[in-house]
Amino acid sequence: MSTTDTDVGGAVALTEVELDPYVTHAATRRWMAEPGLLSDGTLLRFDTLREHGLRRVADLVGEADRIAEELCDQLVIGALRSLDRDLEPIVLDGATGEITSMYVHRNLSPVDFLPLAPSLGALLRFTAATEELADSRGQFASYEGRFGPKAVGEASRALAAVFEEHVGDGRVPPYWRMAALIRPLARIAGPGDGLVLDLPKRLLDEEFGAGGIMRFEDVDFPPALTHEPTRRFLREVGLPEDGFLFQLETEVPLPTLTEYCLDVRSGDFTEDQLPVGAAGLIRLGHLIEDAGLVVDGTTGAVLAWSETDTTLRPLNTDISTLAFTLWLLRREKSLDAEHHLSSAYGQLAATVIQTLAQIDPVACAPTPLSDDDGGWRYWPEIFEDQAGGVLYA
Repeated sequence: MSTTDTDVGGAVALTEVELDPYVTHAATRRWMAEPGLLSDGTLLRFDTLREHGLRRVADLVGEADRIAEELCDQLVIGALRSLDRDLEPIVLDGATGEITSMYVHRNLSPVDFLPLAPSLGALLRFTAATEELADSRGQFASYEGRFGPKAVGEASRALAAVFEEHVGDGRVPPYWRMAALIRPLARIAGPGDGLVLDLPKRLLDEEFGAGGIMRFEDVDFPPALTHEPTRRFLREVGLPEDGFLFQLETEVPLPTLTEYCLDVRSGDFTEDQLPVGAAGLIRLGHLIEDAGLVVDGTTGAVLAWSETDTTLRPLNTDISTLAFTLWLLRREKSLDAEHHLSSAYGQLAATVIQTLAQIDPVACAPTPLSDDDGGWRYWPEIFEDQAGGVLYA
């Protein structure tokens, strides 16, 4: 089913002949013929139409016995995205115009289809609304500069209302339901002074419990920690002792990475295994996957040091976005317990990662820090690992 599509202003437009015989739904045919579908976006991409044309689900999967017979002739028209990668194919029912996403298991279990939108027009409206909220433009322009719990709640309800308006039975598809619940969490904090974020007072205390937050004194800081905004954050805001994926070091005054490896862990590491500048890196605690969490004492950058391959990699821009990440994970788990979001785990992971990337691109951008880095990033990898299941309530 190859096509000779037309590229109109960045949109992929198909001719009437190319839409035959599988796309018979009149409104869908009009959308796909003119104005066409934007080839590449933040949440969706349709440039697969340019690359492959319309493809039947049966042709893509290859093993027809994994698909119900009535689904074999449905059409793959694009893909949901998770930052720089495809998440799941977008599938069109050419007769009804309904849109689903398709999850192809690696084993021989059946292919899963999840509702995505009642029509192509609704799908594009849902996408536009989500992107407009993230950028504070269009129908969400009034949210520019608004932060805090009240702004989060109002934005969540407003985005959900957009979805509900275009779903006849009021049952918002899982992907958009989690978007309405999680994407607005990026508005919890405004810009900080010397740090990316100014977290609302007591935000961490309310989420983790006042007894679960550790605040430091100057005596706890090694001389190498000269970045004053980081020192102030650790004194006044603090960090959760148990951030689920992160365990804060509370037994001894904060050591440099050199002190930790050569003194506390004497015999486990040699000096030549330490990264350049290890004496200026302060170890705050450890992450799962045998990684230490360190902060650059001069710049305030937060990094992960792998004890397995002794490689230093970016983790978060600074201590405020680290705290946001731990808070976001905790909120997601609470929302999952209430709304069962993890039944669509891949979509949930993509939504959490997109929310984190909006606040802290460094945490998700696979830009190598060194020759050994390779672009592996802790938070996206750990969130996407369904077997590890860190997003389950």
